[in-house]
Amino acid sequence: MSVDRLLVNLDLNLLVTLDVLLRERNVTRAAEQLGCSQPTVSAALARLRRHFGDELLHRAGSRYELTPLAVQVAARTPPAVEGIRRVFDVRAEFDPATVEREFTIITSDYAVAVLGPIVARLVAERAPGVRLRMQQTGPHVVDHATETLRTVDGVILPHGFLADMPYTDLYEDRWVCVVARDNPAVGERLTLAQLREMPWVMLYHRPTAFAPAAQQLRMIGIEPRVDIVVDGFLQMPFLIAGSDRIALLQEQLARRIADAGGVRVLECPFDAVPLAEAFWWHPMYRSDVAHAWLRELLMEAADELKAAR
Repeated sequence: MSVDRLLVNLDLNLLVTLDVLLRERNVTRAAEQLGCSQPTVSAALARLRRHFGDELLHRAGSRYELTPLAVQVAARTPPAVEGIRRVFDVRAEFDPATVEREFTIITSDYAVAVLGPIVARLVAERAPGVRLRMQQTGPHVVDHATETLRTVDGVILPHGFLADMPYTDLYEDRWVCVVARDNPAVGERLTLAQLREMPWVMLYHRPTAFAPAAQQLRMIGIEPRVDIVVDGFLQMPFLIAGSDRIALLQEQLARRIADAGGVRVLECPFDAVPLAEAFWWHPMYRSDVAHAWLRELLMEAADELKAAR
């Protein structure tokens, strides 16, 4: 494989400076963030301008704005910086008691609520120098899975969305229906007719982004009348309380927040396939000892969650 002459001649320290400069849009503030002098950052900006053949930052009144080229570059620098950090985070050995490292996991607010506290406790007990960054999942994760998994440690997501990527099974959960505690039209049991008639609160409601149980409704011939679309599960009970709306929630989450959300938890009047939650990760982590530790810790947390049910 031939050597990339651009990379050979490039000072990678400039990448960090570029990232901060484009984010702060101010040389003085960038210098403060980087812990260096303003002349040093000004000199780095001059080198970057020569490299790109573009001003990158131009004055607009009393402030600086990004040039059109800089806008494109700004979208690419954070993943590039993160990629470099991950390369130099790799170690032949991993001692959780002494290491300082950040793990980034993309997941739903549901998984953070039910699994997150156990994971956080185990990390605090065994790896005090490790920091967890939990990022909210969204449609972009599924639509650009390979690209996303290169920039994070993994994604907690149910089976049925990703393929051809390594995964670690975690736990299963049941789907339940949630209605307002004081909804007079709903008794102890729901009917399929009520599912057709009642207004719904739905997650995402897009072709590639949906709650799996909602997709099952359509498979049995029920097209939900969607009233409100949200991008997280924790919001749902509070949009149902005091109304005639309905939603599908994972049982472990629903029972945790039913009282605070002013809702009742009812069995689904159809055979909802359980949610099978897994941790998905990029093949490049297969031999990473730190990542293997993280996967084992997530499985242990999931086992503890299952035992507590």
